[in-house]
Amino acid sequence: MADTPLATWRDGPTKDAVLDFVRRTCGEDGSPPVPVEERVAVFDNDGTLWCEKPMPIQLDFILRRLTEMAEARPELRERQPWAAAATGDLGWFASLMTAHYAGDDTDVRTLAGGILAAYAGISVEDFERQADTFLRTATHPTLGRGYLRCAYAPMVELLDHLTDNGFTTYIASGGGRDFIRPVSQDMYAIPRERVIGSSSTFTYTSNDVGGTITHRPEADYLDDGPEKPIRIWNRTGRRPLLAAGNSNGDVPMLEFTHRPDAPTLRLLLLHDDPEREFAYTAGAEEALSRAKTDNWTVASIRNDWTTVFPA
Repeated sequence: MADTPLATWRDGPTKDAVLDFVRRTCGEDGSPPVPVEERVAVFDNDGTLWCEKPMPIQLDFILRRLTEMAEARPELRERQPWAAAATGDLGWFASLMTAHYAGDDTDVRTLAGGILAAYAGISVEDFERQADTFLRTATHPTLGRGYLRCAYAPMVELLDHLTDNGFTTYIASGGGRDFIRPVSQDMYAIPRERVIGSSSTFTYTSNDVGGTITHRPEADYLDDGPEKPIRIWNRTGRRPLLAAGNSNGDVPMLEFTHRPDAPTLRLLLLHDDPEREFAYTAGAEEALSRAKTDNWTVASIRNDWTTVFPA
């Protein structure tokens, strides 16, 4: 275990709350320690473990594919989401997320239809190779760093500290499960089997090379909002002791992280540092309100972190 846990976190109430939670879980306060098998921690990904502005990283990946489709089939330019992709209309994508958090998923369904069509018929191995290559070679449009270096250094440090203290860490992302899996070990030391995220359905075809699994143009589930605790339970069979998120879509997951018989920590990341990252609260209004009324721990990027990204 590191001599100075959470070294990239500034001393203060937020860091104290995190360290105190870990100490109590381990029984260092004199109480019985929580059994190791019950020490489950879940983390949203976009905006919680890695940067999600000016657009989610997976959206950059998807836009490139939609643009390719629109170039090959010009008639697609008359329809969304290809029209927005072809013209670089990021405002359309931003507005659909705002509407989503306000309860209107009309454009989200339109985007989902485009994404499902974009990867219909591709094998799971080919999709993973494309995602892996993109994540390891593409550069963030404004930060000027590779996407693998857009993870938040303090959150990676927190993941390591939890692992050092017997926790099993999971990603519970609204983004695509199979998009994150190729790099989860390298970025977060979270193995691919512990990535929970949105997914399409699949088809298996028997052949003489071991069979092939391909993507179908049909959603299986969107791992956001009330779906998050369901998927966490399906995968882990437990309520988490710690959950970390940054948006309204994480509220049910944070609610679910409650046990009267053990220490729990609900951690909400506040994006309030326009100089080192971005400043925004759109899509997090309900979460921030709940943090105040339910005494969740809010981590301010500006005030609680000495650094944001790895050097």
